Amino acid sequence: MKKLIISFLSLILAGAINAQSSKTDILQNLENNKSVNQELKLTATTKAATRLFGAKDDLTTVIMVIPKGSVVDVIGSDSTYFHVVYEENDGYIFKRQAVLDEPTDISKPVIQKAEPVREPNPAIQQQQSGRFAYLENKYGTGMAAKLIQGKIWKGMHSEMIMDSWGKPQNSNRVISGNTVKEEWTYKNTWLYLENDILVEWGQLRK
Repeated sequence: MKKLIISFLSLILAGAINAQSSKTDILQNLENNKSVNQELKLTATTKAATRLFGAKDDLTTVIMVIPKGSVVDVIGSDSTYFHVVYEENDGYIFKRQAVLDEPTDISKPVIQKAEPVREPNPAIQQQQSGRFAYLENKYGTGMAAKLIQGKIWKGMHSEMIMDSWGKPQNSNRVISGNTVKEEWTYKNTWLYLENDILVEWGQLRK
C-alpha cells in the first residue's frame, strides 16, 4: 500500500516538474528569440494592475493600465519585460507583475457547451409592440422610444409620466392660489409637479 502511495505521489510530482520545465523552456526560447511551436498559445495573468508600455525602458510611453487578474497573450520576453498583446494593444509589461500560464495547444479544438437559446415570449413581445404603437401614435416615434425605456425629464406632462412609469404608489396635492403642487412617490423616487408639469425629482430617503 505504501509503495502504491509513493509511486502515485511520484507521478504527480513528475507531472508538475514537467509542466514547470515546459513553461521554463518556452520562456527561455522567447528570451533567446528562438521560435516557439506555433500551435502553442502562451498567456500570462497579471498579479496586480500593471501599465502597458509602448516601448521598453521608456516609462512615459504608457498605453493603458491593465487590471489585476487580466489575461494577456505573450509573444516575446527578455530579462525584465513580457512583450504582450492585450485588447489589440501591443506593448510591454514588467515580468514581475504577471504569472505565466500553462501553454495552450491551439491545434486541439476547445469544445464549449452551447448555452440554451431562450425563446422570446410571444405574449410579452406582442404586449411591448402594442404599447410602443400606442405611444408612437400618441406622441411620435422619438418620444415613444424615450417613454418605452422608462425615461423622465423636466417639463414633461403628468400623463406622459404615467405612460412611462405608470401610476404613482402615493400622491399628495396642495392647491396654492392658481398653482397646483403635487408630490408623487414611486418605489425609490419622488417626483414634484406644478400644474401637471414635472419640475424636480429625487431619491427617497429610507
